[in-house]
Amino acid sequence: RECCTMFTGIIEHIGVIDSLALTGAGGRVTIHAPTLAGGLAVSKSIAVSGCCLTVTEILGDNFSADLSAETVSKTSFGAQGGEWKKGTRVNLEQPLTAGKEFGGHFVLGHVDDIGRVIELQEEGFGSNSWKLGVEVPLQFARYVVPKGSITVDGISLTVANWDGRVVEVAVIPFTYEHTNLRDRVVGDAVNLEADVLGKYIERYLEAREKNVWTGNQPA
Repeated sequence: RECCTMFTGIIEHIGVIDSLALTGAGGRVTIHAPTLAGGLAVSKSIAVSGCCLTVTEILGDNFSADLSAETVSKTSFGAQGGEWKKGTRVNLEQPLTAGKEFGGHFVLGHVDDIGRVIELQEEGFGSNSWKLGVEVPLQFARYVVPKGSITVDGISLTVANWDGRVVEVAVIPFTYEHTNLRDRVVGDAVNLEADVLGKYIERYLEAREKNVWTGNQPA
């Protein structure tokens, strides 16, 4: 919510929160990321568990970002989630650049809502995959499409099953081991971002309906 850029939902690094200070007007987070900090620059964007932030300071293996009141209230940093603290692992992704492999789907880093983990278990003997179940808010549910894309804590995932309130996705071993999903337990808050294509379609249909009712037919 602090920046406007694009990501793919393919997690490249894991960081650990070194400090998190929240106030009524926002806050500031400092993240320990030795595999990434050296390649960052002040004023550049970074997705932190699906939330697009602007790097404001780099000190050794740590980088910091300021948080707006909107970010604190709409993401698992603060009001709706509230579980983040020193030592929490977070998913990190740098913005998509020209020539970079596009492996996930278009992710803006603008968190739409908070979901809650209701299930995370290994699927059967020898399956080598995990099943993640996330309960989503009603206002987010209209964007969920079976076999479509969804972003959970910044990770691009495919909806395997959908029952109207719970999204189920399959998590391969690589994703489980190289993201913060291995830390998640039932009840945890996760950041959700819907596929932006669905939002554009919804907005187009709303505008078209308005034109019809006002008699302003599109050419």
